[in-house]
Amino acid sequence: MKIMKNVRIPMRDGIYICADIYLPETVEKVPALLGLSPYGKELQAQALTLPPQARPSHLWNGAIEAGDIRAVVEQGYAHIIADVRGTGHSEGEMCGNYNSGGQGDGKDIYDIVEWMAEQDWCDGNIGMIGISYFASVQILGAAEKPPHLKAIFVNGGHYDLYELCYHGGIMWLMPRASREGRGGDSGNAFKKVSSKSSKVFTPEELERITQERLNDPDIAHWSDFVHLLHYQDRHELWMDYLLNPLDGPFWQEGSAMEVAHKVDIPVYFQAKWGRGWNVEGTIEMFHRVQGVKKLEIQALPPMLERPFHECHDEMFRWYDYWLKGVDTGIMDEPPVQFSVEGSYKRRKEQNWPLPNTKHKDFYLRPRHKISEKPEPLHSEYAHPDGFYQAPLTVATESESVKWTSDKYREDIEMTGTGALYIYAEIDTPDTNFIAKLYDVAPNGLRSLVTSGYLKASHRELDEVRSRPGEPWHPHTRALPVPPGEIIEYAIRLYPFSFLIKAGHRIQLELACNESIDGDDAKLLPPDSYHLPSGRATFHKIYRDAKHKSRLVLPIIQARLSDNQ
Repeated sequence: MKIMKNVRIPMRDGIYICADIYLPETVEKVPALLGLSPYGKELQAQALTLPPQARPSHLWNGAIEAGDIRAVVEQGYAHIIADVRGTGHSEGEMCGNYNSGGQGDGKDIYDIVEWMAEQDWCDGNIGMIGISYFASVQILGAAEKPPHLKAIFVNGGHYDLYELCYHGGIMWLMPRASREGRGGDSGNAFKKVSSKSSKVFTPEELERITQERLNDPDIAHWSDFVHLLHYQDRHELWMDYLLNPLDGPFWQEGSAMEVAHKVDIPVYFQAKWGRGWNVEGTIEMFHRVQGVKKLEIQALPPMLERPFHECHDEMFRWYDYWLKGVDTGIMDEPPVQFSVEGSYKRRKEQNWPLPNTKHKDFYLRPRHKISEKPEPLHSEYAHPDGFYQAPLTVATESESVKWTSDKYREDIEMTGTGALYIYAEIDTPDTNFIAKLYDVAPNGLRSLVTSGYLKASHRELDEVRSRPGEPWHPHTRALPVPPGEIIEYAIRLYPFSFLIKAGHRIQLELACNESIDGDDAKLLPPDSYHLPSGRATFHKIYRDAKHKSRLVLPIIQARLSDNQ
């Protein structure tokens, strides 16, 4: 291949973006795939010198996300890898995550794409490449409508900036890994970076917000964050998350989710079932974009190898069709495909959610049972379940309470979005509710099916958007809980697809903290758990005739085609 290093590409505001360009050895013009991130283009070049690395390899690096350079070139494409402004060898300043507080990655992508189209090695047919950050910015670029960007292939992106860090209002620590370079990746190759908070808020507002965060018991019991709040110029992009625990304009303006409706070129979305790891955002993006589109959700584990070879064949089928004009048959297939976990089954469908979905109630009962029938007795006889959780500064165990069904007599498929409605009484103004739904095999082996998260103070519902079995929370304000009051909490369960086989059971586990070596942490990089509650709290869960605590799960009704 031909390699051009540190090519300077002019942007509309006069700064230069720096890129490395890898070309096939041919005199003919070729289509091109663009990738860009803040992780450093030199890091991406390790795809040329390292064998593929999958977790838990010590050499697996979450920031190597631009794809296999050699494979791209061998398939007859130019591969361009650029440093976003303010990082690596590029000029300018990065302000906020995805530069949402500054120039915006989308405008730079427009300028890079149109520059590429003018080069003597490019035939004018351009797509984009890469996972995670590389995927998220594809939506931002496509929304700017550069004329020569013909299609994109978007794998494992993050589109809602608030949801990236706050699940149900509970802080998720995984973004800290990528921003700070912890947890198995190299972090950002910062050159000049600032937090969006430092631009949006006055010094007086920042001081007030900082004090509010320091007074939050969850933060006060996590010494790393107390430290960071006192030294805010150390980790600017993570600081935006730390200072802004509510959703609203700060997160929405400049996010991919807010501009998705402008995207009208062909888009192929991919994700892996990940118990909240970007699947819901991917599905919502699939519905929002306007052009030709496909959706594929693959089996676990959610963390791809580096480079992401598992998806390259499908990516080349997509780009050969849209950028080379080769009929690969990809457009003859149904637009929605996904793996049904717990089986070797793969569904090909026309729509998501599936039209034959029926939401069904599964009630929590005494003796830690799950039943399809509600409890007939009142709480004076069907006394509540519960658990006490002390802060992890003084406790080592994450306490929980479980409910388990009887064995299923026949296979049952659950595919879609579910919910947990619980009536709970706590003795503090706030806590976390973390729900995990498991498939339990006859030998006792548990497999995580899906999860849901809700901070008690974020219980307010979006009444317009919510539907039975699909609650939505705006997360625009925190409402302290009146201690001792029994309140219904609607906890959204992330989309999933799972076949519960005959002889298996389902089990719900409810906690307010996660073990640092729990299910999600095993699937994802280190630090992939949620910020523990800093309050010593008694949790009483009522499930009686008056308080029908229940799971609402998406059951797929049998169709003739399923039995053929």
